[in-house]
Amino acid sequence: MAHMVFCVRNKREMEGLDEPPFDSEFGQKIYKNVSKAAWDEWVNRQKMLLNEYRLQPWTPQAQQFLVEQMEEFFFGSGSALPTEYVPPSH
Repeated sequence: MAHMVFCVRNKREMEGLDEPPFDSEFGQKIYKNVSKAAWDEWVNRQKMLLNEYRLQPWTPQAQQFLVEQMEEFFFGSGSALPTEYVPPSH
């Protein structure tokens, strides 16, 4: 049976992640409150942030920035896009 959560991002009951994304209290919070669909949204946002800010994800500063953005994305006001971001045209 799928792990179901009330998704904080989509405001409805949805299928949750298969396991916590991190081995921490914050990872457990995500596991209990974030759907797979919302996590996929975050992965795309994270890629955009890495590219727009030219972050090196192995550095502690980039990791801390991404955790702060993730917290805001799921549990805050949604995290703002970079001011110079231009969405790709298809």
